[in-house]
Amino acid sequence: MKPFTAPLDDILFSLRHVAEAEKLSMFDAELTQEIGQHFASFAEAELAPLDETGDLQGCSLIDGRVKMPDGFAEAYRDYAEQGWPGLTAPEAFGGQALDDLTLCVTSEIFSGANHSLQMVTGLVPGAVRTLLAHGTPEQQATFIPRLASGQDLATMCLTEPGAGSDLSRIHCKATEQGEVWSITGEKIFISGGDQDLSQGIQHLVLARTSDDGVKGLSLFLCPSETATGARNPITVTRIEEKMGLHASPTCQMAFDGAEAQLIGRVGGGLAAMFTMMNHARIDVALQGVAHASRAYDIAHSYAAERVQGRKSDRSDAMLIDHADVARMLDDIDMLAVGARAIAHLCIVTLEEGTNPDLVEFLTPIAKVAGSEAGIRAAELGMQVLGGYGYLREYRLEQTYRDARITAIYEGANGIHERALATRHAEGAAGDAFADYIDATDAPAVKRWHTLREKLAKSAHPDTLAHEFANASRDALLSGLWQKIATVADQHPNSERMKRISRIALDRLG
Repeated sequence: MKPFTAPLDDILFSLRHVAEAEKLSMFDAELTQEIGQHFASFAEAELAPLDETGDLQGCSLIDGRVKMPDGFAEAYRDYAEQGWPGLTAPEAFGGQALDDLTLCVTSEIFSGANHSLQMVTGLVPGAVRTLLAHGTPEQQATFIPRLASGQDLATMCLTEPGAGSDLSRIHCKATEQGEVWSITGEKIFISGGDQDLSQGIQHLVLARTSDDGVKGLSLFLCPSETATGARNPITVTRIEEKMGLHASPTCQMAFDGAEAQLIGRVGGGLAAMFTMMNHARIDVALQGVAHASRAYDIAHSYAAERVQGRKSDRSDAMLIDHADVARMLDDIDMLAVGARAIAHLCIVTLEEGTNPDLVEFLTPIAKVAGSEAGIRAAELGMQVLGGYGYLREYRLEQTYRDARITAIYEGANGIHERALATRHAEGAAGDAFADYIDATDAPAVKRWHTLREKLAKSAHPDTLAHEFANASRDALLSGLWQKIATVADQHPNSERMKRISRIALDRLG
């Protein structure tokens, strides 16, 4: 089995030279590289070795509390002691005040090494961001230091049994009781709803404060322990049995008059929650990229070493010498590199802050492209390995199982595609995207404009949503692959970047 190796060269090349992160004053390329190297060493030595055992052992619910797989608590302790939870938290609250571009480097590496553990820890930056944007000074001073130190972890409690993506159907109720609120109701699909890693958990809960549809939703912070130190009445009623991410406890939870604090204003729950959403969706895109990159590393290493048949001169041929295998390896590589470029462009544009309309259009493309890249790359990787790919030994089957959820959570891909076709295509977001891609003279860009015009005339644009999303991705990739080809010499393996750029641009027409 190929040990995990962080694809740091690919990540830094994409962020610096393709997405042009260095145009942002906040970004320090040398510091980000140094931090990336430190985290890569930690991930390779401590996080990745737990990935397989965590998948096999899974989580268990014992006397109402979740027990994580063996070794996870020790790894989390080291993670917290090294300061990783507070990477982007302000220094005033015990953090390191680094930028979200550096966070996206460590986040991708974390997902590639151990997606399950990344799921349990990964909402801390979003919780900090939400408290900074909507919390009171007292809330910030109380809760952010606990998150930044690793003392607490965070969850995002949105989904309910009768309300999946339709948040207007949320029934979980919040009642004001003096200076605090009381939360009663059920939530499902809560990643890390309980665990034995951190001392406490800060649950961000979307609950109903009036019957006025989504306008009646407010956001609350519901700690696992009350101000007196007593256990808040929050119960894990079940851990879901899932296809993948076995070491990430996906919990059904019951809130029975749990003590909570309002975050932001009454009725402003969606606005507060969306503070987390753009970054969370880019993070999911990078989870898919991480799996695609891991699939390439395993498949390429195997194909380069496996003797299979003979060359025309009758000498032994490696598996990689066969044209169909080489094609699949290039496909996997292009999926990872292309989807990473989209995600990095999205995060750089988001952090730049000057074109929110473009961010609104790029975010669903990044989420869909990244998640689908991870799934398809894992599938192709299994095909490269043949029968061995179907076995546990090389762990590509786990890569596929873990990657599969990325197309479902943080908004199913079909919902994002529908938003592109029905909300964004004809609005300011669509115009911003058109302005961006028009800098590239490519057939895919012309096809996008043609389809956009077709959408405008259609009485049912949602029927064209999947086609439009693919066209948007291809138009974007036309420019990004041209950029990758132009800056390929900045990559340590420039020939690889030049080769896959040529192939990708040929396919895009």
